[in-house]
Amino acid sequence: MHIVTDGQFRLDGGAMFGVVPRVLWEQCCPADEKHRVRLAVNCLLIRAHGKNILVDTGLGNKWEAKYHKMFAIDRTPPLADSLKRVAVSFDDIHMVINTHLHFDHAGGNTVAEHGGVAPAFRRATYFVQRGEYQDAVKANERTKASYRRENFVPLEEIRRWEFLDGDTDLLPGVSVLVTGGHTAHHQAVKIESEGQVAFFPGDLIPTASHLPLPYIMGYDLYPMQTLEAKRALLNQAHQERWLLCFEHDPNVRMGRIRKDEENRYCLDPVPDVEMEGTVALVGLPRPATVPVAGLKGDRPQTEGGQSPHSTRRR
Repeated sequence: MHIVTDGQFRLDGGAMFGVVPRVLWEQCCPADEKHRVRLAVNCLLIRAHGKNILVDTGLGNKWEAKYHKMFAIDRTPPLADSLKRVAVSFDDIHMVINTHLHFDHAGGNTVAEHGGVAPAFRRATYFVQRGEYQDAVKANERTKASYRRENFVPLEEIRRWEFLDGDTDLLPGVSVLVTGGHTAHHQAVKIESEGQVAFFPGDLIPTASHLPLPYIMGYDLYPMQTLEAKRALLNQAHQERWLLCFEHDPNVRMGRIRKDEENRYCLDPVPDVEMEGTVALVGLPRPATVPVAGLKGDRPQTEGGQSPHSTRRR
């Protein structure tokens, strides 16, 4: 497995941290003169059972100049180059899993071609929750700015989507868990191999700075769902030493969590060991601990220590 990047962009810091005061979040995520914070666009490449699986596709290249300026888009390196560094091309991808269909997660699903758009991954089947697709095509005044129809509607027109209904085992050891919160049908990806677990929470926990339970994005449509899902999944991740992979953190791409003496989550980051743009997830030493900015008293627990999510095969 590898983290592969599609560059970076910027969003409003207040929106990224919701009700958390700027004096707190700016300690870990300094803002620019337009109050924007820098965000990575990290996707996940999984190699399993003879297949190359890509989780999220980044920003893509179908952006008008005004949006490049608005979001300070810098696709360096672009996803295609990141994949090349691990000897994978777009045509080598067999499955694409979208955590949800916002523009920074599904923007690379399609590419401009002959005056229209075409699948970026010509051999791939695309997977998303059915409810997420339905909400995206019927976006309302609150949500439509986050969805760009050219990233997903053309794929349905040529029957490239496989829609999921709830938690699903896609392959042995590769499953999706519906978390809700950020969107009603947002899903995370769980990878299990030889007793170890890697977890890609998408926008449920977009950066390591969002580990504290109250640190919830203002973009989240259902923040109380985010809170409950974070509480349950972080508790399980802590107990079972999951490797967490952060989609938008420009500094810490992955790590394992523990609690400090004040019962707050801290991160043991896993360092970058490959060339710039990719990070291997296997065979890495345990690094020094990095504390995560947060509030005292974060005590993520569920009754019996169990996650509310269970995988099931379609």
